[in-house]
Amino acid sequence: MPKTTISVIKADVGSFPGHSRTHPKLLEKAAQMLKTEKGKLLTDSFVTHCGDDLELIMTHTHGVDNEKVHKLAWEVFMECTKIAKTLKLYGAGQDMLADAFSGNVKGMGPGVAEMEFEERGSDPVMVFMADKTEPGAWNFYLYKIFADPFNTPGLVIDPSLHEGFIFEVHDLIGKRKIRFACPEESYSLLAYIGAPSRYVIKYVFKKDGTIAASTSTQRLNMMAGRYVGKDDPVMIVRAQSGFPSMGEVIEPFTIPVLVAGWMRGSHHGPFMPVGLCDANCTRFDGPPRVVCFGFQVTNGTLIGPADMFDDPGFDRVRARCNKLADTIRAQGPFEPHRLSLEEMEYTTLPAVEKKLATRWEPLRE
Repeated sequence: MPKTTISVIKADVGSFPGHSRTHPKLLEKAAQMLKTEKGKLLTDSFVTHCGDDLELIMTHTHGVDNEKVHKLAWEVFMECTKIAKTLKLYGAGQDMLADAFSGNVKGMGPGVAEMEFEERGSDPVMVFMADKTEPGAWNFYLYKIFADPFNTPGLVIDPSLHEGFIFEVHDLIGKRKIRFACPEESYSLLAYIGAPSRYVIKYVFKKDGTIAASTSTQRLNMMAGRYVGKDDPVMIVRAQSGFPSMGEVIEPFTIPVLVAGWMRGSHHGPFMPVGLCDANCTRFDGPPRVVCFGFQVTNGTLIGPADMFDDPGFDRVRARCNKLADTIRAQGPFEPHRLSLEEMEYTTLPAVEKKLATRWEPLRE
């Protein structure tokens, strides 16, 4: 039996009102286009959204970075962009940084997370989708899931997890990558991933090379050379039977972590886990949201989804996120609510600085 590939490809192609949510007509068009490929290019598909991002979840047998699959996603986004422009939706086509497909959507605007694997007897897969934040937002959670025994007791008591995992980290500015074996190199790993605006966990593997997790690492502002919105990353995590359990995978999201993004991509804010019904960013264009859909992957078919955060077990973290939002919002334009100057280089602030550049005078000692 051929290996199964899961491709999660997302883009902001227009929203209403402002950067709040995806219009139903875009979801309908995307679902129709993917459905026509079921049994042909695709094995199965599911279309959803998180905030203003259109999310395409696809299974197939063509491996990662497949040109035909990526072209299909590109065509879906382009057709949805046409609808968005007709409806005068906000930011119509903002993640589409090119006019024509060139073989792969990576580097063209959309975010991509993919993995290829041999299906187990039972294969639970969690798909995480975020809005109003950057790829490094997953760093904390992936460390907790795959390297912290206080979160994942399976690392201690399950022989199939006891050897630990390998983390592949990408330097998004230096354009380089490195792998760390955990638990042996956990301190070295933390030295880098604690700076999530630059160092991002791209993959997690078992020690035998089996894929465990995959994330999107596209940085829109760096690709476009200007501010065009935040990256709104996606992530795929395998669970159970040799991997952390489903409960261990979602447990870290009970911690209200501050992430970069929120209003104008320029502020830190609490990362709030929500069910799909609450995945619409409103307050200060946020706070940043994360949705998790759980599937059983069966011969490439997506059984589900289960809306994992649509659960009163996450009510308390949502309340804590709101309290944190109150606290940090009170700081207005001051750091650490506003991002550091280094990170603000990728927002609209440089345009303000350029306008004022001639008014600065040298200091005289």
